[in-house]
Amino acid sequence: NKTGGKIMLSVIVLTKNEEKNIVDCLESVLFCDEIIIIDDMSSDRTLDILDRYSQDHEKIKIFKRELNRDFSAQRKFGVEKTTYDWVLFVDADERITADLANEITEAVTPSTKEGGFLIKRVDYMWEKALTHGDTGNIYLLRLFNKTKGSLKGKVHETWQTDHDVKRLLNPILHYPHPTISEFLREINFYTDLRAGELYEKGVKSGFIRIILHTKGKFFQNYFFKMGFLDGTAGLVHALLMSFHSFLVRGKLYLLWQKKDSA
Repeated sequence: NKTGGKIMLSVIVLTKNEEKNIVDCLESVLFCDEIIIIDDMSSDRTLDILDRYSQDHEKIKIFKRELNRDFSAQRKFGVEKTTYDWVLFVDADERITADLANEITEAVTPSTKEGGFLIKRVDYMWEKALTHGDTGNIYLLRLFNKTKGSLKGKVHETWQTDHDVKRLLNPILHYPHPTISEFLREINFYTDLRAGELYEKGVKSGFIRIILHTKGKFFQNYFFKMGFLDGTAGLVHALLMSFHSFLVRGKLYLLWQKKDSA
């Protein structure tokens, strides 16, 4: 797991029809020693692009595996395919800056005792960085030693460790939802998964809970987390995340109704 005193690093990227993002993503993670791609049966040019890149970079390894609505299982599969102990999670619509790449390389050394590192993520909407609201202060445990923790959760899966964790200074740049229609498609997909996850945990939903969660989400993101400071983009984002909350609770209610009527 180390060469000449340098710790080797694997990065895992999940893909599904990412022809617009995958080149920029790959370019940003070429500093890693191994690039594991787990593709959810893409139907666009994603696999063609990956095949071409893998011919020039032997470190790129491509695996095809159906997601089956379980991101946690998909990432666990990716971890199983890694060669090295230190692993970095990067999504196809994210970018690792040169400063962050250097910081990661300096943080992970033979003397590193931590179980992982939290990395701030900065979301961009219509080329504007969202510095407030729902995504304004997110730190994710994306860089970790796979021998010192495990993945928890099915939809919003997170790596967890009992060892010490530190924060890195430089952020991951996130470019999701270039259009409202794509944002809505993703919201519809993820709320299906989240509602199902809550249903399996026995969480109930109803009129009051739907209203409270929907309104509460907007006021929390737009006012308490000062999303209004991000201008029009902040308003749109707060409204869409409120709609996200409405769909989760509404779909959860319908799942219980379907069970009660069965």
